[in-house]
Amino acid sequence: MSEDGTDSGRRRFLLGSTSVVGAAGVVGAVVPFVGSWNPSAKARAAGASVRVDISRIEEGSILGPIPAWRGRPIFVVRRTQAALDALGTITDQLQDPDSAQPEQPEYATNAYRSREPEVLVLIGLCPHLFCSPTPRLSIRPEPFEENWKGGFYCPCHGSKFDMAGRVYNGSPASRNMEVPPYYYESDNILVIGEDEVNA
Repeated sequence: MSEDGTDSGRRRFLLGSTSVVGAAGVVGAVVPFVGSWNPSAKARAAGASVRVDISRIEEGSILGPIPAWRGRPIFVVRRTQAALDALGTITDQLQDPDSAQPEQPEYATNAYRSREPEVLVLIGLCPHLFCSPTPRLSIRPEPFEENWKGGFYCPCHGSKFDMAGRVYNGSPASRNMEVPPYYYESDNILVIGEDEVNA
């Protein structure tokens, strides 16, 4: 015992054991916290690419059921030759006919906004308030457009898009519909969510 009547060995033991318990508590709190920085399996799956069989899409129709990537609907449309021909006739009615704003990968920077002219791949959301536009693929008069050349119409707020997903002048949406990254794994299989170079 020391002069003040305390047991220095007991004091060292209590200080040491308290320090060990405190350190264990800190580690126990930090490990789950650091672990929470890693994305969950569900989050990783949500970002994964999806494979889509396009062999059954007929000309002038959209793939159904509509697939999803990252929780967003994907429109896959097989355009008719008439729809492709009409794309060049309405450029003066479009806000961004040359897709100057980056809503598509580099390989879709063309008049069709696609890798292959006949197959269009878009994220099926209006850039205005992210409603899902209704496909109106036929070339025929519509209540919202007498000279409709086919495309997509958002009934929520009236935005109109052509058969390349380009937005019409006067629409609430200020940008074209987005083209996701994708590539052809084979003639009939699309991989959506990856570029071929990054696959």
